[in-house]
Amino acid sequence: MSITVEKKAKLIKKFAQSKGDTGSPEVQVAILSERISALTEHFKTHKKDNHSRRGLLTMVATRRKLLDYLKSKSEPRYQALIKELGLRR
Repeated sequence: MSITVEKKAKLIKKFAQSKGDTGSPEVQVAILSERISALTEHFKTHKKDNHSRRGLLTMVATRRKLLDYLKSKSEPRYQALIKELGLRR
């Protein structure tokens, strides 16, 4: 259910604002989106896994908060990020 170290490093490199940046909202949202998509695939075969479903809902809420924060701070960065990740809204 977790993402691999290589995939995470690739996401950090792609969305980082500067070298060594792992805490910017873009990086955090990208990693959360990857984890959410992995969990969504998990639920296609494990429909009754309610413990993991609670974690999924927490991740979705965290991603939403980060996106709202980014939108309030910088609208162009927000628009570019949701376009790049293919998120609706």
